[in-house]
Amino acid sequence: MNRKELNPDSSPQAAFGARLRSSRESHGWKQEDLAEHMGYSSTHISAVETGRKIPTLRFSRSADRAFGTEGIADTFERQWREIKHGALLEGFPEFVGHEGRAAEIRLYEVGVIPGLLQTPEYASAIAESAARRGVITAEQADERVALVSERQAVLLRTPPPLVLAVLDESCLCRPVGTPAVMDAQLGRLIDFAKLPTTIFQVAPFTMGTDRPFSLPVTVLTLPDRSLMSYAESAQRGHLERECTSVLPLLTLYHQLQAGALSQSASVAMTEQLRKGTP
Repeated sequence: MNRKELNPDSSPQAAFGARLRSSRESHGWKQEDLAEHMGYSSTHISAVETGRKIPTLRFSRSADRAFGTEGIADTFERQWREIKHGALLEGFPEFVGHEGRAAEIRLYEVGVIPGLLQTPEYASAIAESAARRGVITAEQADERVALVSERQAVLLRTPPPLVLAVLDESCLCRPVGTPAVMDAQLGRLIDFAKLPTTIFQVAPFTMGTDRPFSLPVTVLTLPDRSLMSYAESAQRGHLERECTSVLPLLTLYHQLQAGALSQSASVAMTEQLRKGTP
């Protein structure tokens, strides 16, 4: 049988297929063996390995179960997310995978409402603007909006994570979309604050230089209590797992919370902005 040589550097899809083949061969399995372990046909396995078929989320999770790679940093599911969301910053698809199973999520955002708290209309307004400017395609804009919805499923998980959100005042003041879109988005923040496993705070402009962060940052506490942080530059996202680097960020986050408005004061500010009053 002719063996097709694979070039994992040609595309994320090719890298997925090459890794699938390499993992299978390292276990001493034929395609038929892997097919039995994953619940797929050997023809399907062959098509994914050679890049003729794009893997699905179900396929990726089945591969992780078959090879025992569930719960590690570099899963097949993470690679699938990179294929699906290729227009996203490097590092972000991997972060989303960890975010979905985090026990605690601490986030700080500047300028825009963070994805976990966005309404579909707000998310669409941002994505459509990027498409109009030619930064992404219309199809990629749709993918970004769909990803926002997928990520928010973590809030409905049982048990749900503890989510602590500190938003710079600019997030609330910057108009996105129509007045109706902003009204609904501010209403979403108020509803978010009412949930039993959330804390919502606003970092007011008056904090000035006492604000410890100048860029958005997220700190995750995973089920095993390990910490992970995620931050973005204009070119890429950076996922940090080293405790020596993440712990100082956690300390700064606590300082941020101490200087920010209380939840009740933050909700009051949001309600005032919603009514159009300063």
